[in-house]
Amino acid sequence: MATSTVKKVNSADAPQGAMGQKYLASGKSVSMRLWQGEPAGESCPATERQYEVVGYVISGEAELNLAGQTIFLEPGDCWVVPAGARHSYHIRKEFTAIEATCPPAHVHARDEQPTGRE
Repeated sequence: MATSTVKKVNSADAPQGAMGQKYLASGKSVSMRLWQGEPAGESCPATERQYEVVGYVISGEAELNLAGQTIFLEPGDCWVVPAGARHSYHIRKEFTAIEATCPPAHVHARDEQPTGRE
């Protein structure tokens, strides 16, 4: 018989990562994180991660640079960054978004480890 565990995470109490992300609910193969109130003008250097990301913009604006393209993100937009894809972000207007990562970004410090190509 399969067992199940119900998890509830309140974002106000969620653990925070080194880049400012809040870690929300997490399962064995997928997890959620929240980027809340990221200030305009912030940029992240180009990086590659060991997980796939799908995201949804709640508020603000950002540019996602991926595969030689610049994708403008606004409220209601979704995006995908494949695992291993070189990408960067630039925040244009204070930004809040939810992302799901597969496998979970926080496991084995995947969020904190540079790929060696940054």
